Amino acid sequence: MSLDLEFRLRAERTPNPQSIKWVVHPPLATGGRSAHFRNAPVPDHSPLAAALFEIPGIDEVLVVADFVTLTKRDGVDWPDLAEPVARTLETWVREARDVFGPAWPDEAPAGRGDDERRILDVLERELRPLVARDGGDLLFLDYRDGVVRLALQGACTGCPNSTQTLKFGIEERLKAALPEIREVVAV
Repeated sequence: MSLDLEFRLRAERTPNPQSIKWVVHPPLATGGRSAHFRNAPVPDHSPLAAALFEIPGIDEVLVVADFVTLTKRDGVDWPDLAEPVARTLETWVREARDVFGPAWPDEAPAGRGDDERRILDVLERELRPLVARDGGDLLFLDYRDGVVRLALQGACTGCPNSTQTLKFGIEERLKAALPEIREVVAV
């Protein structure tokens, strides 16, 4: 068995003009872990996100297995950010650094009911991959009284199309899977 250690990086536009999706190979994270940061974390939580926030002009960071979506501040141009972002990501991959630090909380939700497990199944198998294509992610928060609460992350944050995606994509699909769902809201 041979390992593919060749570093590849590709920048992709997203529907959100403030966000760029940086597709990375080999992947940065494993096990379906992802994290969204609106502020610079301490390096013990995510040394990669902390390093990316050190680049002037970076406003948000979403880390998913094989991509990072960065959202820039107004008044900053993507060409000014491209080199430091590429350099940081390449260093991370080539040195096989950990994306998540020792203080990163282990995500092991306990006590999920049948409805929540069904919602999570649709989110994981169908909806998260679709949203990831545009540089975003979905985080399930809870399900109560027929209302599913999600956090839209990455390029979905502040995207002009996020309300349409939520109401006419995510909500319709979840209602088809679980007719008892009345509404899906973004928090």
